[in-house]
Amino acid sequence: MTRFLFLIPLILSVAWFVYLRLHGWTLRQGLKGFIYIAVFSAFIAVFYTLLLWLTGR
Repeated sequence: MTRFLFLIPLILSVAWFVYLRLHGWTLRQGLKGFIYIAVFSAFIAVFYTLLLWLTGR
């Protein structure tokens, strides 16, 4: 399961890119969304790292 976690930011970024293109917005206008995706993904990575460290795996 954890080996597929890299797909979360990838899928979210592609979905956000498609959304921007469908609505005629530029990447510059959608930059804030990509930042939110990066922060959300970093939070998930830190959470799972902490869980793995606490359980001793």
